[in-house]
Amino acid sequence: MPPTRITLTSVGYLHQPTDADGYPTPPTADPIEDVRERLCDPAVARDIVDLHGRDPRVQAVVIATPGASKFLDNLTAHALLPAGPRRIAVGCAGGKHRGFGY
Repeated sequence: MPPTRITLTSVGYLHQPTDADGYPTPPTADPIEDVRERLCDPAVARDIVDLHGRDPRVQAVVIATPGASKFLDNLTAHALLPAGPRRIAVGCAGGKHRGFGY
């Protein structure tokens, strides 16, 4: 059986279009994981604030965040289920540090 393609989207809630009530419009994905309250914001580490998620220094800070490894393990296990998701979105405030760049 060929591998299943999964689309992973980084969402910056501060940059999302908003609906008529001013709430961010969610991306088309299932699940949408909002990590703003689950993981600390890597932007508080001043030495990486101007970098993006492809930078190894940013990746080291994000993966060292308490709960990040377990979050990734759970998301991976969910994605590998036979009827698992085909689109996954991970959202935080800006999207720059947990995403793949700007």
